[in-house]
Amino acid sequence: MNSTDMAPSVDERRHAYDPETRPALFDGVLSRRVLAFLFDVVMICALVAVSSVVVGFLGILTFGLGWLLYGILVPLVAVSYTALTLGGSRAATPGMRMMGLEMRLWYGAKPYLLLAIMHSFLFWFIHVAFTPFMLLLALFSRRGQLLHDMILGSMILDRDALYNH
Repeated sequence: MNSTDMAPSVDERRHAYDPETRPALFDGVLSRRVLAFLFDVVMICALVAVSSVVVGFLGILTFGLGWLLYGILVPLVAVSYTALTLGGSRAATPGMRMMGLEMRLWYGAKPYLLLAIMHSFLFWFIHVAFTPFMLLLALFSRRGQLLHDMILGSMILDRDALYNH
């Protein structure tokens, strides 16, 4: 096989977004990401409240069987909210959009739904298990990535810098 027939090795691949060549993509992202998270938590709480009322009525209609959904309601709403918004065409949760952030994969593509679901599961699992440590890791990452971002090869970028390049 000649060199044109072979796929590039891992060492030859380059990240689409390098903080050394395009630092504007990463400037202030971590602090805005924290604010976006807080906004999204408020939105998730509102959705859980509305969903609780729906599950309450469903429980009445099903003679109590629907009330079993209360046990999984919060994780179901949180994962659905995050996965459906990150996996959508805007590649950002409403909080991220409000803060001018967008998710990209290491090679430049927007996240797809399955990756957004995995991102959401990993985020909530790591957040519950290792909250202070996950933020400390981002302080030492060149791209400001959290642990689940590193595992999945995703990163959060400044939307204005991304499209004004």
